[in-house]
Amino acid sequence: MFLEFITLLTQFDSGFGVLTYLTLRAVLAMLAALLISLALGHYFIDKLHHYQIGQVIRADGPQSHLSKSGTPTMGGVMILFSFIVSSLIWADWSSLYLWVVLTTAVIFGGIGFIDDYLKIKHKSSDGLSSRQKILGQSLGAIAIGLWIALESTNPIQTELLIPFVKDTTLSLGLIGFLILTYLVMVGSSNAVNLTDGLDGLAIMPVILISSALALFAYISGNYNFSTYLNMSFMPGTGELFVICSALVGAGLGFLWFNTYPAEIFMGDVGSLALGAILAVIAILLRQEILLFIMGGVFVAETLSVIIQVAYYKRTKKRFFLMAPLHHHFEQKGVSEPKIIVRFWMVTLILVLVSLASIKIR
Repeated sequence: MFLEFITLLTQFDSGFGVLTYLTLRAVLAMLAALLISLALGHYFIDKLHHYQIGQVIRADGPQSHLSKSGTPTMGGVMILFSFIVSSLIWADWSSLYLWVVLTTAVIFGGIGFIDDYLKIKHKSSDGLSSRQKILGQSLGAIAIGLWIALESTNPIQTELLIPFVKDTTLSLGLIGFLILTYLVMVGSSNAVNLTDGLDGLAIMPVILISSALALFAYISGNYNFSTYLNMSFMPGTGELFVICSALVGAGLGFLWFNTYPAEIFMGDVGSLALGAILAVIAILLRQEILLFIMGGVFVAETLSVIIQVAYYKRTKKRFFLMAPLHHHFEQKGVSEPKIIVRFWMVTLILVLVSLASIKIR
């Protein structure tokens, strides 16, 4: 809608046309989301305190976390609000990609919101059951996958791109594409949720991965750049550059209040939505494999839980001192800030490795 308004203004002064440039809109989307988050942060936190919407800490969790009980949660609402508003202002409303991403944010954010609400209402760390949560995520992922598949006009939009290899794709077919979409979206959503256990631990990897996906979106949507770099040209994906930038800005704004010691937690409304947003953007860009690499910290956290449960069922002993993985390091005596920064550094390294695929192929 804002682009239509700018187009109208260009009839009076052509100088307004600069506001339609993709790169400028991406920068402005990031700044808008950042400023909205910063402007709303203290007000939102005060309201959460007023209504006693605080984090409920698991009794079987690390003892050092008991002091965090009561810290305002559901900060994901602030992230999603700033992200959605900024995207609606600066992105092109005629773009299918905009509505796919925003719908994903609303669906998975809604699941997380219900989960958080039930935890707060019952003063318990138990919200939705695992079956209820997976059912909601599964229906959402399949619906989004069908939407993308039915709207696809180019075979590349439903094929699996193989990174680091020139012009290599794997044909999936509708069923294969839906299965891949389901696994990536549900897996990513739950992986970010499991990682969100320390102050700022999950949001910085989200910011770093979003930044990398923004670059992939810009290159894929530009014929000259994609041709020069031997990447598949996908018309329209440049709009995801603006959307990813808005996500980076919203994440940075939240990190301002979530950094150690956190004034607010994102809750499931944030973690489930952010994981799904990263997943659907990677799917639209056909970069699911690179998302797996860039999200190595999320993958490791998820695998640690799977290994812990499977090992305990088999031996009645624990493989890790505590799962997810960040709790294992806490139990070994590593300080929380050190764990957080090291996980950030690992993510940065993995993102740089993934970015190398732009030239190495």
